[in-house]
Amino acid sequence: MRLTTKGRYAVTAMLDLALHGDQGPVSLADISARQEISLSYLEQLFSRLRRHKLVTSIRGPGGGYRLSREPDAVYIAEVVDAVSESLDTTRCGNKGDCQNGEKCLTHHLWSDLSDQIHQFLSDISLGDLMRKREIQVVASRQNSRHSEGDSQTINTERLTDQAPA
Repeated sequence: MRLTTKGRYAVTAMLDLALHGDQGPVSLADISARQEISLSYLEQLFSRLRRHKLVTSIRGPGGGYRLSREPDAVYIAEVVDAVSESLDTTRCGNKGDCQNGEKCLTHHLWSDLSDQIHQFLSDISLGDLMRKREIQVVASRQNSRHSEGDSQTINTERLTDQAPA
């Protein structure tokens, strides 16, 4: 089981939005610069997040995105689910046809693990992450770099599911 780039980037972008949303709408270009995620990839992710009513968009000058709810009411599992990210650890996609059309010997073990992972992520909100000291330190560093205009480190090509963990 592996959380792919889509899920990781969606959670990262939503956390960035939560951290900067108190200053008004946040542009995808700003998230892209701080998090080194391609702007076009963010547009795809935010289209899905908007459809799932996790974010709202504000058009016009000074526009951008806002969370649809308070950070304490947005859970990581919701974000992952919104971008159609599977956290399934079974070989069969939890269909129960893993061995010649029937359940394999360890199907229930892997299915239970998938449920545990989903429950774990369902218990963590963006607000919980925002309060973590280590996240605040990283965000502060990113804000400093972003305000200095250090755009040389932006990697817009990391779009595959093969990105390092």
